[in-house]
Amino acid sequence: MKKSKILFAFLLLFCVQVVADNIIDEVIWVVGDEAILRSEVEEERMRAQYEGHQIPGDPYCYIPEQLAVQKLFLHQAELDSVVVSESTVSHQVDMRMDYYISQIGSKEKMEEYFRKTSSEIREEMMTSVRNQMTIQQMQSKLTEHIKPTPADIRRYYNALPADSLPVIPAHVEVQVISFEPIVPQEEIDRVKGQLREFTDRVTSGRTDFAMLARLYSEDTESAKRGGELGFVGKGQLVSEFADVAFNLNDPKRVSRIVQTEYGYHIIQLIEKKGDRINCRHILLRPRVSATDKVRSLEKLDSIRTLIVDSAKLTFEQAVIMYSQDKNTVMNAGLMTNPNSGGTQFEFQDLPSDVAKQVYTMQEGEVSQPFIMIDPMRNKEVCAIVKVRSKTDVHKANIVDDFQTIKSMLEAKLAQEFIHKWVLKKQKEVYVQIDEKWRGCDFQYPNWIHD
Repeated sequence: MKKSKILFAFLLLFCVQVVADNIIDEVIWVVGDEAILRSEVEEERMRAQYEGHQIPGDPYCYIPEQLAVQKLFLHQAELDSVVVSESTVSHQVDMRMDYYISQIGSKEKMEEYFRKTSSEIREEMMTSVRNQMTIQQMQSKLTEHIKPTPADIRRYYNALPADSLPVIPAHVEVQVISFEPIVPQEEIDRVKGQLREFTDRVTSGRTDFAMLARLYSEDTESAKRGGELGFVGKGQLVSEFADVAFNLNDPKRVSRIVQTEYGYHIIQLIEKKGDRINCRHILLRPRVSATDKVRSLEKLDSIRTLIVDSAKLTFEQAVIMYSQDKNTVMNAGLMTNPNSGGTQFEFQDLPSDVAKQVYTMQEGEVSQPFIMIDPMRNKEVCAIVKVRSKTDVHKANIVDDFQTIKSMLEAKLAQEFIHKWVLKKQKEVYVQIDEKWRGCDFQYPNWIHD
């Protein structure tokens, strides 16, 4: 260890701001060249308390150690030149900022709540998210070699006590055919007419766009913010919307009416920043009459009859011919679980309208036509579903749940490897802990070696 680095760490550790004998903040740990402040520990403790997270043991022992472990990973990431994408970090921060604003009510209220400007909140969030993503990437790099063989997985499974085997909940694979009921032209004209009226009211200065969005937009989340979407890249928007929004240049003007899969929109530019844009929009959807829905259900019933009562049409063929669900049409109608990325669903993860249908259905059975809310577009569609596979609740076994057992073993091996890596890294990085913060039963016992 170079003398200059030891001296630097020593100065960090004992650099304390004191005003009238009251300590404002102090360095409590030093890991390499990085300091851990008492204020950081307090912030983490308060955040956990606010979010309802249970801290195991003494927070003034657990939290500093967790921060120290994070700094070990960040130190290694710097040595290995592990760098995360700044655009990805920025995107994650934008999403978090938008979430906070939507929950608190406005940017001004958010600033008041955190007692910081939005730029300060964003800067702190950028650092936090960047560190989190760097640590995740570093851990993935450290454990990428862990690839157990089928024989390893079988040995692991055979050695597990019976009461350690997880219970696998019931799950299903579901195929769907869905399309929107035909909307009469007069209803489309009504919606467009209302949007034109909104445009006239805004351009004439009679009404504020944000106020109209709050009152009338059917995008309920953005309506709470006056239609504001927050900064987004072009790829985050549907193409029809993006093409118009990114061509806007005058914040005082309102776009032409834009049709997307979600309905009909008008858009107002707020600000452009590089390859990102912040804009407002008002969304209106045409109303579908009960008669139109009945007609669509009758059409689906005829399709179902062809599938069930004859060999003329398979469900998969009907998907290609009739389904308007672009997320499933090229995958034989198979729905994808957004939580796992796979095709298997626990019942509670299915859209509620679909879950009600398939709960009592058998494998291979096709449902009666029904109305459901498309979860991607939040619109009513007519649908039929088929249960492709169905598995009841059971104890994990090596035949049916090989991937689950494999994931369990990979997680165990990764955890063991990371634990050993931290123990080794402790010996390679300079660590100094203030005397008042040493009396802890640490998870990793080698922090103190002086």
